[in-house]
Amino acid sequence: MLSGYDRVMGSGSEMTLWMVTAIALFLFAVMGALEWVRSRILVAASMRIDQSLGSKVFRATFGQTLKNSGSTIGAQPLADLLTLRQYLGSQAPMAFFDAPWLPIYVALLFLFHPWFGAMGIVSVVVLIALAVWNEMATKSPLATANREAIEAQQFTQRNLRNAEVIEAMGMMPSIVDRWGKKQQSVLSAQAAVSSTSGLIGATSRTFRLTIQSLALGLGAYLALHKEITPGTVIAGSILLGRALAPLDSLIGSWRGFSNARDAYGRLDQLLAHEKPSAEPM
Repeated sequence: MLSGYDRVMGSGSEMTLWMVTAIALFLFAVMGALEWVRSRILVAASMRIDQSLGSKVFRATFGQTLKNSGSTIGAQPLADLLTLRQYLGSQAPMAFFDAPWLPIYVALLFLFHPWFGAMGIVSVVVLIALAVWNEMATKSPLATANREAIEAQQFTQRNLRNAEVIEAMGMMPSIVDRWGKKQQSVLSAQAAVSSTSGLIGATSRTFRLTIQSLALGLGAYLALHKEITPGTVIAGSILLGRALAPLDSLIGSWRGFSNARDAYGRLDQLLAHEKPSAEPM
């Protein structure tokens, strides 16, 4: 943007335009290649975790069931491992790697103009506040929803194992009624979490789009007063949006992160109490 508006338009040089275009295409190709490489790295890491923990989790699940005949743990640890692997293999963790670049973007905004930098800092503070609000508002309800969903699944598994007895004793209407109540509780808890998370996510996206438009207005004002060049108007808005994108992405994918964090906590607790089995005769 800076080169196109300030150098090409100002000088009228077609050679400059061709060179700037070639450089931009090369950099975009490099960016795409790096995006592909790091996505492959995350997929490989998630597969490695599954391969190294899969058999341990399976043995721990089997051992817990043997130790506690009335255990209702079921296959939940394996589902937790799947949740953790799917999250690590998705694009959601990318935001955590992009977030450390935020101070560099803000520093560049200060180089454009101090007002751009100040707007960047205010925007970052607002989005961090939204992220904290999202964590505080959804952590406990989401944990409750996940716990009730697991209980409903285990209730279904127990009854399926005794399907013949339930049918023979005419208990199906009562079982269906109890399952319906549990399912309704799960749906209510998940709906509450989704509503709160959706509100915060919509607020975050609206704020980011609004602040980018305001950055254009600020740039136009500074350009009218000859404090910045026309190219900086567009470049400043794009750079501000790029700086805020990781925070916006974190807020949008926070539910997946919370689910993966809860799954990790349950797996850690399961494996921490699992003792190595004795060597058989």
